[in-house]
Amino acid sequence: MQGSVDFAYPWYLTYGHLVIAAVFVPIVVVAWRKKWPKALTAALALVAAWSIAAFLVVVLGVGLNGRMSLPTQAFLPSGTGRVLDLGAGSGRSSLMVLEARPRTTLVALDSFGASYAEHFETKGDVVDAGRERLISNFAAAGVTERTAIQAADMRKLPFPPASFDGIVSSYAIDHLGRKGAETALGEASRVLKPGGEFLMMVLARDFWMLFAWGPLVIHARLPDQAQWQQMLRAAGFQIVEEGTRPATFYFLVRKPAT
Repeated sequence: MQGSVDFAYPWYLTYGHLVIAAVFVPIVVVAWRKKWPKALTAALALVAAWSIAAFLVVVLGVGLNGRMSLPTQAFLPSGTGRVLDLGAGSGRSSLMVLEARPRTTLVALDSFGASYAEHFETKGDVVDAGRERLISNFAAAGVTERTAIQAADMRKLPFPPASFDGIVSSYAIDHLGRKGAETALGEASRVLKPGGEFLMMVLARDFWMLFAWGPLVIHARLPDQAQWQQMLRAAGFQIVEEGTRPATFYFLVRKPAT
């Protein structure tokens, strides 16, 4: 049975649009009743409508702060194996795999550094807070016995070669910049077993992202789909499947068996 989990994304990312709606909807009502100029009323109504639609995109489309589902059922179809979650954060992608593949075990790895503290509004000892958050979410989902937590940089993994049957990463490698991403992908290839699979989800600067968070991401320098393909192949992976979700590119790749 699924328990209550808290992925701890800041309120303004999940509910910020509702604050805008709460401000503009009453103003639109007043403007309509007071017969303000039609152009002004229409502009106010447009902002109110956008804020509500953007909230629905974030909650229903992107699913921020909610449980994730596998973007493809082709990842680890045997349902078994040891999996590494690169940049596990508060455990969304970890639970995605553990719940979809109930016979897997997983190592949740994160640096628990400045980026973690920023994304999850963490104060005090970030490593301890990050571990406790993961432990709490794993316990709520009933998967504690199948997990381990590792504090480390994904650009320098503390594992020997060919340690994992599968790797997953969601919205983490894309925060490293081009050079950092290339290094992390190389490390992923090193610790993945020959024939192993890697499921990577990264932010896409698409219509949905620009619609919901335009002012925040309009200048974001995110690699496009072709650039991610190039980096994955340069790291030695074969692309098995790729696709899109709202604000997302996903890639299922495999390390050659020989």
